[in-house]
Amino acid sequence: MEVPAKNFTLRWQHSIEKIDWEEDYSIAGEWLYLSSARVRGSGAGMEPPPGSFYAKGVWRYRPQPDMRWTRQLLLVRSEFARDYELCLNGACQPLSRWVPLGAGHTALLPCALG
Repeated sequence: MEVPAKNFTLRWQHSIEKIDWEEDYSIAGEWLYLSSARVRGSGAGMEPPPGSFYAKGVWRYRPQPDMRWTRQLLLVRSEFARDYELCLNGACQPLSRWVPLGAGHTALLPCALG
């Protein structure tokens, strides 16, 4: 899948607690950089990390330095949970718009924009 953007948000819903999570990424060469994240509540085993702050119903935080850089995101998808959403310029679409849900695992990798 190819997405012509340097920044994007990945949104998903916890399959048991039904709480939305969002992560903001930038493409930096061969890396994905996680700059910030939000969670709209908390539940068993999914508490916001230390340093989070709560405002207008949302926990906001900046991930720890060792969690910010990655070469790929491996997303496990299932027909039994709401699909991930990819948000570009504030508009969110289900990942199935680009990659069929039946694919099971989906890897998001940075690539150079040409």
